[in-house]
This record gives sequence, structure tokens and C-alpha cells, in this order.
Amino acid sequence: MMRSETAIEPQPANAPSFKLAEPGVRIAPSLLAADFARLHEDVQRVEKGGATVLHLDVMDGHFVPNMSFGGPILKSLRKHTGMFFDAHLMIEEPKRYAESFAKAGCEHITFHIEVTDEPAAVVEHIRGLGASVGVSLNPTTPASSIESILADVDMVLIMSVWPGFGGQKFITDVLPKTREIADRLRPDQRLEMDGGIDPTTVAAAAAAGVDTFVAGTAVFRQPDPVAAMVQLERLATEARKGR
Repeated sequence: MMRSETAIEPQPANAPSFKLAEPGVRIAPSLLAADFARLHEDVQRVEKGGATVLHLDVMDGHFVPNMSFGGPILKSLRKHTGMFFDAHLMIEEPKRYAESFAKAGCEHITFHIEVTDEPAAVVEHIRGLGASVGVSLNPTTPASSIESILADVDMVLIMSVWPGFGGQKFITDVLPKTREIADRLRPDQRLEMDGGIDPTTVAAAAAAGVDTFVAGTAVFRQPDPVAAMVQLERLATEARKGR
């Protein structure tokens, strides 16, 4: 359970103890919304508050109309935290660049189904790098698009906004697709949602089957990021009790 803390203490840069296959609700703060002038301090604050997963939105300016950060920044940040690095590659060539993120310390790498005609080859390539694998779907991409690899990935990431920018409004139309995918996942597979997750939307996502919630502005841009995580986790846990 997360706890509300405001003081920052150094965290050991040990290998993450978190295991993706373990069930349970988790909030994954998105680095994209952190203060880039003090990244390690922001990350250490949420880690000390109980967060185990750090979501890393990687954008190339091609697949999405924006750019974010690359492997060198993550490699530097890896020295300051033991959080599980959940890299979300919103890029056109995941096979070409996945290795750089694995070498930077990303334990998990997600690619977009929309960028490849050979998703099984991408899954195999990422797993060969020693990382767990996720596949992501844009808001209007149907669940059927990942049919061929659904059993082979460790996590499915559903975009509840259009990728490329933070702070967008949650798209409720993704919830039926979310339920459809959730009903087909094994207990060791995770279902993540990214986009517009906040206290007004997290319960609906949880009720649809999501267990991993990416939250950027709803965590890092709040007066007390840890208290914000605690609230999101509580709301999600309560909403999942009926599943």
C-alpha cells in the first residue's frame, strides 16, 4: 500500500524487486509529466511513496507529433532508482531502437501494433533482449488487431487518449474494447491504460479490467504526488472488487 510522504530520501539503484506477472492494482507515474530539471528527485519522491513502476513515454516525432527522451536519459536515471522501467515506445521502428532501451535499464518494452505488419517478430526481438513485452493499441484500433500475439505478450496497453501529448481528456469509447481484452487475458498478463487517468476516470478503467494505471499530470503535477497516487490506488482497488 502506498503511503503519503513528502520528504525525499536517496533510493538504492538496485534491480527492481517488482515482478510484472504478479497480480494487483498499481499506479505507474509517467515520467513525461515530471519536472525535467529535477527528474531524479521527482522519481525518488514517488518511489519512496510506494510506487514500483515508472512509465516511460518514448516519442519519435513521426508515429506521434511530439518528441520526448531517449536511452541516454533513462540510463542516467537508472542510477537513481530501483523502480521497474516500463518503456512505452511510441515510435515507428521499435525493432531498430528497442535494444538501446533495454541497455538503458528498461525491464519492460511496449510497442504499438499500428507500426508493424510482423508483430510476432517484434515480440521475439524484444524478448531476446531480456525484457518483458507489451503491445499497445490506439483508441480506435480494434482488439482483433492483436489477436495473433495476445497469448505471447506480458502486457496489453490500451491508449485512452491519442498518443503524443499529456493532459488529454479520457476517451470513454475505449472501455468496451478494454473489457473484451481483459476477459481474454491470463492471470499472469497485465492490462495497462494510458491517458486521462485521474480520480474521475480511474474507477471506470478498473471496473473494465485494468490493473496498471499510467498517471502523469494526475501524479507529478499535483501538490502532493504521493497522496495523489494513494487516492488513485484506493479508487481503483474499490472498483475492481466486483470483478
